[in-house]
Amino acid sequence: MKFNQLFLAASLALSGAAALAAGGHGHDPKFGGMVVETKAGDFEIVAKPDTLQIHISDHGKAVKLDGAKAKVTLLNGTEKSEVELTPAGDKLEAKGAFKVTKGTKGIAVVTLAGKPPATARFEVK
Repeated sequence: MKFNQLFLAASLALSGAAALAAGGHGHDPKFGGMVVETKAGDFEIVAKPDTLQIHISDHGKAVKLDGAKAKVTLLNGTEKSEVELTPAGDKLEAKGAFKVTKGTKGIAVVTLAGKPPATARFEVK
């Protein structure tokens, strides 16, 4: 009987940890993108065929982007393209024509003023 109780407790603990990893810890997307945790804060990456955006927050509060810059590398099979993003209000952004489809993989390298670069990997779902 004790084994079953221990198994049930362990199962509940693991399911709770899985919920946190899936975004149950305040990391839900606010702008329709995907959230990636980095050492510089949470990056919400919005990748669309005409716009790339990175919203950066620290414990739910927007981060100042004065002097910030970013580069996103998009990978589609063997095709690779790089895009520079610049501050646009409360986000880093680039507008244009980008090959962004389901399965596109990306690497975002963001440099905030006075901090080392932070990297986020993502995949468009």
